[in-house]
Amino acid sequence: MAEKREYDFQGRKVPGQEIEFETEKEGWNIYKLADGTRVKLKSVVASIIRLDEYDPLGNPLYLVNAAPAVIVDVPPKLKKKPK
Repeated sequence: MAEKREYDFQGRKVPGQEIEFETEKEGWNIYKLADGTRVKLKSVVASIIRLDEYDPLGNPLYLVNAAPAVIVDVPPKLKKKPK
């Protein structure tokens, strides 16, 4: 585990540390639009930080640094030729 440091959380500095992880399962959400386009989305996690802060049930809070991955499959009838 990484050393503890302070992270910005809800307008204040809170101690926490980056936690190592491995991807157990990573799936896509697939949306079919009314025009026939299919949009596939998933979140790709870069880092996870466990804060020294807890919710009302006593569970630790986590900050997750993630980026969306997007694939769009557009029907040929909606495409235009590039200029």
